[in-house]
Amino acid sequence: MARPEFTCNVRVQHLPEQSSDDATAFAYTVTITNTGDVTAQLVARQWLITDAAGHTEEVRGLAVVGHQPVLKPGEVFEYTSWTRLATPLGTMRGTFFCMTEDAHPFDAAVPEFVLARPRDLH
Repeated sequence: MARPEFTCNVRVQHLPEQSSDDATAFAYTVTITNTGDVTAQLVARQWLITDAAGHTEEVRGLAVVGHQPVLKPGEVFEYTSWTRLATPLGTMRGTFFCMTEDAHPFDAAVPEFVLARPRDLH
């Protein structure tokens, strides 16, 4: 039986030049690899962004940075986006909503990752 699966990894970078006293900016680069054995498309995304004060923002939408990539088994798609937090520390986690080429939906989880200025990591 066909097994759809995307594996997601994230790298984070603090953006001091985009930050201010009341907002801390971060870029995050997501690498999505089709680790399944069928061709599939990333259709939409959901992010949960939580700051150090416990405020959570949900972001949903079609595509990622304007793309709905179709990945064959073994193929990789990478993109960079950014977010701002009201605090210098927070977390993000998400889900990509995907579809196989024969119209079977599946989710690809993005495990929680930390958003932190380098000096705030201990």
